[in-house]
Amino acid sequence: MHDLQKIAQVLKSNDTDGELVLGFRDIAPEDINVEEPVFIYFDGLPVPFFIESFRKKGQSKAIVRLTGIHGFDDAMEVTGQGVYAEAAGLDTDTVEDFSVLEGWKLLDSDEREVGMIAGFLDIPGNPCLEVTLAASSGGNNVIVPLHEDLIVSIDEKRQELTMSIPAGLI
Repeated sequence: MHDLQKIAQVLKSNDTDGELVLGFRDIAPEDINVEEPVFIYFDGLPVPFFIESFRKKGQSKAIVRLTGIHGFDDAMEVTGQGVYAEAAGLDTDTVEDFSVLEGWKLLDSDEREVGMIAGFLDIPGNPCLEVTLAASSGGNNVIVPLHEDLIVSIDEKRQELTMSIPAGLI
């Protein structure tokens, strides 16, 4: 999983050429490193986009042109989506807080429910999720490594994390 932090929301299209109006919440528009890509999730996977142009609009908005967004239809496809950036690419000291996953369902790669995410363990070099197994699996708590190679998909709307969990771990 990328070390991504949500920085903005695509509010609307600015014109028919693909410019977007982004609304920022937790960071100021000027804190973005425009040399680094931003990411928008498609089918649960982060897709990188580079910033071609960036104009601040007020205190918490910006008009942005991203590579690959060339027209009104492209802009409408990303309208309403979250915009993410690598935490290291931001000019702030904030780091992704994986505790937001608490309460999410954890599914295996066959989309069967494993359990509920009870917490995030920030172990240096080995971040893990604490998972309360489903009652059918004993209801115990287990630790599952949180590594980008194990993540199959992320569904923010349904608050579900699907992972390829190594055999024997659960």
